[in-house]
Amino acid sequence: MEGITIFLIALSLAMDAFAVSIANGITCFSKKNALKQGIYFGSFQFLMPLFGWFLGINIKSYMEAIDHWIAFALLALIGGGMIIDSFQKKEQKRALTNKDFLLQAIATSIDAFAVGVSFAILEVHIMEASAIIGIVAFFLSYIGGVLGKHLGRFLEKKASIAGGFLLIAIGVKILLEHIFF
Repeated sequence: MEGITIFLIALSLAMDAFAVSIANGITCFSKKNALKQGIYFGSFQFLMPLFGWFLGINIKSYMEAIDHWIAFALLALIGGGMIIDSFQKKEQKRALTNKDFLLQAIATSIDAFAVGVSFAILEVHIMEASAIIGIVAFFLSYIGGVLGKHLGRFLEKKASIAGGFLLIAIGVKILLEHIFF
């Protein structure tokens, strides 16, 4: 898989974390919280594809005939879920704790687990891909916290929608490459 594709996947996966970071920045901004959420979100976005990849490697031989369909389905489901979630109303908290950051990091990185399964099927170099995903998530989460203070709530929904459509587009690209090329 090309580096630009992995980078685009990393951007897509980080959109949920970015949206949550903006919301966190709106409700209770501090540079310490922005850094903390960057570390939590980036770490989980790094680890979850690894866990998914290890699971996917163990089932790979059974799936090679339909791998491109699985990758497409997973990315389409994740992207569609992000788009649907962007239209849900979310309650905002006024004080953020380490437990809040942990739960948010887990919730925003579950899709990275599914992408890790797809990476195993597609034989992606997982350490490089996970590192890119984690670094992108860290920076976008930190920036989201800082921007949240200044930009307000309108970006939260748009970031999740853009990330969802980007994941679906990457899934379609993978499917078309395997079917036609």
